[in-house]
Amino acid sequence: MSNLAKIKELREKRTETRLGGGEKRIEAQHKKGKLTARERLNILLDPDSFEEFDAFVKHQCTNLGMEKQRFLGDGVVTGCGTIDGKLVYVYAQDFTVVGGSLSKTHSAKICKIMDLAMKVGAPLIGLNDSGGARVQEGVDALAGYADIFLRNVMASGVVPQISAIMGPCAGGAVYSPAITDFIIMNKQSSYMFVTGPKVVKTVLNEDITTENLGGALMHASKSGVAQFVTEDEEETLQLIRQLIDYIPSNNMEGPSVKASTDIAERNCDELNEIIPENAHKPYDILDVIESIVDNGEFLEIARNFAQNIVVGFCRMNGQSVGIVANQPKFLAGVLDINASVKAARFVRFCDSFNIPLVVLEDVPGFLPGSNQEWNGIIRHGAKLLYAFAEATVPKITVILRKAYGGAYCVMNSRHMRADMVYAWPSSEIAVMGPKGAVEIIFRKDVAEAEDKEKFVAAKIKEYKEKFANPYLAAEKGYIDDVIEPADTRFRIIRALEMLANKKDSNPPRKHGNIPL
Repeated sequence: MSNLAKIKELREKRTETRLGGGEKRIEAQHKKGKLTARERLNILLDPDSFEEFDAFVKHQCTNLGMEKQRFLGDGVVTGCGTIDGKLVYVYAQDFTVVGGSLSKTHSAKICKIMDLAMKVGAPLIGLNDSGGARVQEGVDALAGYADIFLRNVMASGVVPQISAIMGPCAGGAVYSPAITDFIIMNKQSSYMFVTGPKVVKTVLNEDITTENLGGALMHASKSGVAQFVTEDEEETLQLIRQLIDYIPSNNMEGPSVKASTDIAERNCDELNEIIPENAHKPYDILDVIESIVDNGEFLEIARNFAQNIVVGFCRMNGQSVGIVANQPKFLAGVLDINASVKAARFVRFCDSFNIPLVVLEDVPGFLPGSNQEWNGIIRHGAKLLYAFAEATVPKITVILRKAYGGAYCVMNSRHMRADMVYAWPSSEIAVMGPKGAVEIIFRKDVAEAEDKEKFVAAKIKEYKEKFANPYLAAEKGYIDDVIEPADTRFRIIRALEMLANKKDSNPPRKHGNIPL
């Protein structure tokens, strides 16, 4: 065969790889409203940046007629490319080839780019669209999943890992995304579950739809498995690009920095009036966040889950920052099980990848009740305490209003190694709210008082005068300064600049034992 003939053969094979399972299956994919693996990569990556690996790989299985279904690429497209010039490694499962099912060779392709991502120090992005393990391969398929899981664990905290669920993700397949840092699902075609509706019906006699069991909205609001929910695939892919912009490529890099188009010294005068006179009245913490961050741009994470706490990424004077903030609009901003777990995971991600943390605190305490106690609020609340105490990145806290009880300690207080703690004049730092404190301290006096209501009101007023301000904590050095709300943006930015070269460490150990 001549060289020209060999080149022609190569080109024909490349054309074959790009067709995946063939024109009919591509058409079927489009009829479901889904893009193909390659179409997704074209949207995700910068134009002409994709370098494909292992395009000619075929599976080696001869069981149950599989020798007749050998497609180039074996149901997954793998390689590297760039997002706004930043190198990333990607895999995109191809549902047009044997339903995107995972074989031993399919797994080996994914493992290869995971290993490369670790060696090079670049983010790993997985576009999941698979019917699960290839049944015909038996234990080989299971071994393939386990090989991927191991690498997910080894890569955790070393390079960022992002999973987009573009179609089905069921059975053992769900555990790879579960180990990654962020999961994105779309409303049109995503679902995740360990066992599907048919098995649930057979085992438990429970009728449930695919959407209610494992759809995007359920996982974004009830289980907390998905951090983002989008309208469609294209929005998912654009969101990945946005997320990559905020995070460094690996754990050895500093936080992402861009030239800022906002003024560092900009006053936020609207914040001087944002705290209601009535301490029981809520306000929207997002108004505070959008006021202080660059150009009002904030990428909120897990927006639909545990809405009493807000976490997400922003920039302050061009530097990427992680925000953790109590949300008085929901459950008065209390910490409960879900809020503690959500915030703890985010804090640990930021600490893993050297992203400074800014905490906006307005917390009346932990949510009381048997439901919380029986389900382990002690254990789960301790996760957030552990995460803040362990974190060595720059940590800045601003107390806006309430900072009561153990929740004060947990929300990155000075005692959790916060580097700078500021307080607004409206802040109240105390063991508990005025009414509860009076009922405990003056229990006997209340019982003996002739006019109980008048006595309680007087004592509440006295308690408020003592604790409903930040100055007692300032006297003890627990807060560094009482600041005007309008100055919050500038003071945080200046603190971040001061802490840019911060070095802190934890005692030598294999790893701590976080209360999982």
